[in-house]
Amino acid sequence: MTATAEQKSFETPDETRGFDFGQVDVLSIGGSEIGRLTLQPGWRWSEHVKPIAGTELCEAPHFQYHVQGTLHVLMADGSELDAHPGDVTALPHGHDAWVVGDEPVVVVDWWGASNYAKA
Repeated sequence: MTATAEQKSFETPDETRGFDFGQVDVLSIGGSEIGRLTLQPGWRWSEHVKPIAGTELCEAPHFQYHVQGTLHVLMADGSELDAHPGDVTALPHGHDAWVVGDEPVVVVDWWGASNYAKA
């Protein structure tokens, strides 16, 4: 963490990475990076980010606060969960995920966004 106070807004991110049915906005702040993922209905990691990542499953671990929508997560070990607004999830590497329903998913990701959807 830096020794000075900092303030930034996702309205003017330092970087935006777009992909089919979604985007990640990245802020560099406090000596680290934080991301806001916005995922549209129909988005699924294995269909829309896998071609960018080049891995069978998402290999980025995540520590996320769920702001909007429902995200279904399927882990490599077969366990599953639905994350809803107000939930916090810690996801180790090795998962697929998709938007459930007709509402976009918005998550704030403190760990994993710096490399998310990066070619």
